[in-house]
Amino acid sequence: MNRRSFVSRLAAIAVTGAAADNLSPQLSAESRSTMSRAAWMRTAKWGVMTHYLADWIAHETGEPMSVERWNELVNQFDVEGLADQLHSVGVGYYQISIGQNSGYYIAPNPTYDRLVGTHPTKCSRRDLVSDLHGALEKRGIRLMVYLPSGAPADDSAAVKALGWMRGPYRNQEFQIKWQQVIRGWSRRWGSKISGWWFDGCYWPNTMYRFCEPPNFATFAAAARAGNPESAVAFNPGVYHRIYSPTQYGDYTAGEMDLPARIRIIHADDGLIDGAQIYILSHLGEQWGMGSPRFSTDDVVDWTRKVTSQNGAFTWDTPVQINGHISEEFVDQLMAIGKGLRQD
Repeated sequence: MNRRSFVSRLAAIAVTGAAADNLSPQLSAESRSTMSRAAWMRTAKWGVMTHYLADWIAHETGEPMSVERWNELVNQFDVEGLADQLHSVGVGYYQISIGQNSGYYIAPNPTYDRLVGTHPTKCSRRDLVSDLHGALEKRGIRLMVYLPSGAPADDSAAVKALGWMRGPYRNQEFQIKWQQVIRGWSRRWGSKISGWWFDGCYWPNTMYRFCEPPNFATFAAAARAGNPESAVAFNPGVYHRIYSPTQYGDYTAGEMDLPARIRIIHADDGLIDGAQIYILSHLGEQWGMGSPRFSTDDVVDWTRKVTSQNGAFTWDTPVQINGHISEEFVDQLMAIGKGLRQD
């Protein structure tokens, strides 16, 4: 079978999968708005995101990463302890990385294993996402997940197997495979997941804005395969303009490195051009690491600025190996929760 025939066959599989989910690739902006998948964010108001990544942990501890080491780490992640911390500070939701560049992930995915062919798998044996949901649901906290829109860049075997090329390329073969991977996780978790945040959608015109699949519509459909009510966002990079790059996004990805520059304009009851307002920035000196970089008064004020417009603010916060929020950030998170309760 030649490459064109192979890609065409994969495209047919992708379309069939989307149809089986009863999620039309041509979902209109009006239908999306009516479904209001991200409306819960305006009452949740704010949340915490943490990165739990194999390569970051290996760098921090100086211990080389392996499949067994990764499973040990994921197994010792204390979901109840983290859930207690999140409940104590008053968040409405929690967002966690499924995986990133290393190719190690926090939950099983047989589809990924089949497509990539790595043995033993770098997907953890424990389904940390499901376990987190169990702990969070008891405390009334929603769960969201983060995943890059590209292959794990530092895993050359996965990059090759998935057919990924970083840059302004159509990446048709890769996208079809990646959507199968996403669909596998989505069906596994179902209604446990309230939202997906996809990073690295840097080339929307080159990769996604097409009538024929794969495109933004089939990408969103894959994420909603297990839960049609899941809110989806596509992150085009760091911008201080708040917007969604496509009508198939339910909320703005909102990545901000300098939250003092946030300017909310053209907002209508928590929406900008039909997408729920959502901002994501980091409390540490870098994403997922470092000491607090802002005063507590500032982070409270910036969060209030967004929630006063019926938006949601997510603060990325460093965590320890056991999954607990680093203690030096708890006071700031407590202050945010207290400030919002007073509003």
